[in-house]
Amino acid sequence: MTIQHLDIDAVKAGLADGSMLIIDVREPHEFVAGHIPGSVNLPLSRFDPDEIPTDSGKRIVFSCAAGVRSMQALALAQQAGLPLDEHYRGGFKEWAMLGEPVEA
Repeated sequence: MTIQHLDIDAVKAGLADGSMLIIDVREPHEFVAGHIPGSVNLPLSRFDPDEIPTDSGKRIVFSCAAGVRSMQALALAQQAGLPLDEHYRGGFKEWAMLGEPVEA
């Protein structure tokens, strides 16, 4: 499995230039409490690679709280044959801890 571990600077750059879509695989109650602006919630507990919005023309980057569930979702997407390999290693915990904007 190929994995690109993105840091916060790469995520901020991709969001700023509109080239990236964050797929947040935390559970709905976690997502509602706060998430990276513009991210889409596809919880790992009921993750279906067919629901990934790959038609947006944007790079798909998985995110969770701290990088564990995002790697699991990435593995599931790759097993389904999707050419995806990026996740945000620091996850939402790092994002919020560093004072980045949060949507709730």
